[in-house]
Amino acid sequence: VKSIRYRGPIFKTLLTIFVISFFILGFLGTKAPSYAFFDVIPGAPVAQLLSAYYFLFFLTMPWWSKIDKYKPEPDRVTM
Repeated sequence: VKSIRYRGPIFKTLLTIFVISFFILGFLGTKAPSYAFFDVIPGAPVAQLLSAYYFLFFLTMPWWSKIDKYKPEPDRVTM
């Protein structure tokens, strides 16, 4: 198991977007489907896009995990 400390920038960026989308989806789940951010951006398409990202995060994990660069573990962690 690799700690977040040794993960690469791709994982950290995608995880940050995932957490933000999780909270926005939770917020939109409490609102009516006709809700609009600042009365300009409709909430339904935003929720659909963030839902797609939510599932794509897990579906694409094997690919971007292979592409990402990991920091080497220090000697004090490895045996």
